[in-house]
Amino acid sequence: MVRVHQICHNEIHATLTEAELARDYNTPEALRAHPRLAKFIAWVRKRPPDFHSKTPKKLRKRK
Repeated sequence: MVRVHQICHNEIHATLTEAELARDYNTPEALRAHPRLAKFIAWVRKRPPDFHSKTPKKLRKRK
């Protein structure tokens, strides 16, 4: 089990569907390789450890 900060957890679920998570992004390395999540990770790294902000709902594109 990998622990993920709440703001990161929210961003993952706003970006990916449950099916995408299970099929393609089921490791920390795969999540870090996703273009949107990589950009988010670079951004959030610059914030203090207790930083939290609202994550917009469902950022992923519907297929």
